[in-house]
Amino acid sequence: MRTRLLPLLIVLMAGVLLALGIPLGVITAGVEQQRVVVDRIDDAARFASLAQFVTARPAADGDSKTPEEDERRATLRTELARYYGLYGIRAGVFYRDHTPMAAAPAGMPVPQEGEGAQAFREALAGRRSHDPHQIWPWDDTGRIPVASPVIRDGDVVAVVMTDSPTAQMRSHVLRGWLLIAAGECAAMLVAVAAAFRLTGWVLRPVRVLDAASHDIATGRMNARVAATAGPPELRRLARSFNEMADNVEDVLEQQRAFVADASHQLRNPLSALLLRIELLALELPDGNAEIASVRTEGKRLARVLDDLLDLALAEHTGADLQLTDVAALAAERVDSWRPLADDKGVLLTYEGQPAVTGWADPIALSSALDAVVDNALKFTPEGRPVTVGVAPEGERVHVIVADRGPGLTDDELARIGDRFWRSGRHQNVSGSGLGLSITRALLTAGGATIAYAPHPPHGLKVTVTVPRTAP
Repeated sequence: MRTRLLPLLIVLMAGVLLALGIPLGVITAGVEQQRVVVDRIDDAARFASLAQFVTARPAADGDSKTPEEDERRATLRTELARYYGLYGIRAGVFYRDHTPMAAAPAGMPVPQEGEGAQAFREALAGRRSHDPHQIWPWDDTGRIPVASPVIRDGDVVAVVMTDSPTAQMRSHVLRGWLLIAAGECAAMLVAVAAAFRLTGWVLRPVRVLDAASHDIATGRMNARVAATAGPPELRRLARSFNEMADNVEDVLEQQRAFVADASHQLRNPLSALLLRIELLALELPDGNAEIASVRTEGKRLARVLDDLLDLALAEHTGADLQLTDVAALAAERVDSWRPLADDKGVLLTYEGQPAVTGWADPIALSSALDAVVDNALKFTPEGRPVTVGVAPEGERVHVIVADRGPGLTDDELARIGDRFWRSGRHQNVSGSGLGLSITRALLTAGGATIAYAPHPPHGLKVTVTVPRTAP
């Protein structure tokens, strides 16, 4: 969930930052250019005031009409030259017919097209030129033309033109953009950190709840959730989950207690009943079929009660996990069952490594292997093999019991291990149908698993898996 929620939050925050940063960058560029334009307008106005009274054109020999105008013209030329030398901005004052009154650098022409020509025409009309188009940092050929009219006695007698380079302005804009980008990156990092904290705060109770649900599903009924972190809705959900788990645990405990008590209480009357059957059999002729059938059913009922009590204890008792030599334990169980296998004519052998360790409850694992090997010997015909092997695989140890019996169909494999279930083809074989249920309960308590699969060409393969790492 976190991998889906985090990208969504990050994309949304990135969109918000871009929605704020892009207009801010555009505004920054516009403000910087407007500052330059206003500065050029002020400069043009100052030059217009100097040129206001230099209206007479110089004579053909270069002489002015009056010494005063000549001095004013010289002052204007000096100011324009100093301005150009200091700032590198081309500036000139031109008569209405585009004849220069003074210009720096010398020979500066009046633009004939583009924004410069438009600005000149607007100044001739008696108004300041419009702002030029926006210059961006990558536009290294762009310039800023500004024109201002020179007015005398209400008439436009000349035009002041400035043509500014944009390198410095573009540098300032780029610097401002870099600052904005740095701020956006810092804000993004803060937003990502906040998103991690937010998703962690929201999802941590969910992960804890998921882990507790898994623990309960695997038999650890004492798992609970601390309802102290996360949003109020999740804390309320955690409290509801704990209440539900308490109720489920109480119900299961009552069921176990009932099964155990019923099994225990029924054993005494059943024992007395079996004793009376034996006393009754003494008064009947030997080989009476009815009394033999009653005796068999009574013993089967006693075995079912014993298995029910074992199942209740297995589901109630916690596992005592230890670092166990699984291979040695499996080999020991094979040696213990070999006399019975030899008596039935079944070839029981151990195959696998001599020593493989895993974390398991030795008593529970021994009981589980006994139940699996017992089943294999029951259903394997005389002269056929039953093999027990141990093989490590990553963080797990597999104990595999394979027989060459009749095996099970796919539908039967799906039901094997259910309580009291037995295949319809094996009803004549002794058993209560609880052995594998007890085995599963014993293994689940210790974090182990049991699985069933066909063993081609025929037979059943049972795999008991034990973890190799400490819980």
